[in-house]
Amino acid sequence: LDTLPDALGSLASLRYLNCASNRLAALPAELGKLANLVELRLYHNQLATLPDSLGELAHLRELHAMDNALTGLPQSIGGLAALRKLDLQDNQLTSLPGALGKLRSLAELNLRNNRLAALPPSVANLDSLRHLDLRANPLQMLPAGLADLPHLEKLDLRWTRLSLLPAWLENLERRGCLVYV
Repeated sequence: LDTLPDALGSLASLRYLNCASNRLAALPAELGKLANLVELRLYHNQLATLPDSLGELAHLRELHAMDNALTGLPQSIGGLAALRKLDLQDNQLTSLPGALGKLRSLAELNLRNNRLAALPPSVANLDSLRHLDLRANPLQMLPAGLADLPHLEKLDLRWTRLSLLPAWLENLERRGCLVYV
């Protein structure tokens, strides 16, 4: 499958959409009309971008977009208020929008194996975050606000370029968070 039909937007009651393992290079803007969608699987495609209309999926709880060619995310991602799981592993992300910090329900964020040298300070607003996977990114520093995430249980920093580990990592470990470096 190379493309999705624009008629996809007429499936307003659709709750689950699996477009994994295709040859999709783009998604139609009509995707934003799927008002009842709770899970979207886009992994193993050729997507370089996600449409701005993605932010209109107010009920979306899981977005799986790993193993694509994503270089960035739209600011509209901040509109995904119900999102609990965001998997962006194995892409080419070089930066993240500040709007990511609006995802207050997000519990799992997988950014493993991207090209991120830094995280936006807004990640400190992800109050529900439990698991943060940053493995295999060229990260050189972390926002200090990560230390204040009240529910963080697992932080994976293996294979990053952190030359100096922040002192606050010890506080996370004392609190019971598993920190992998």
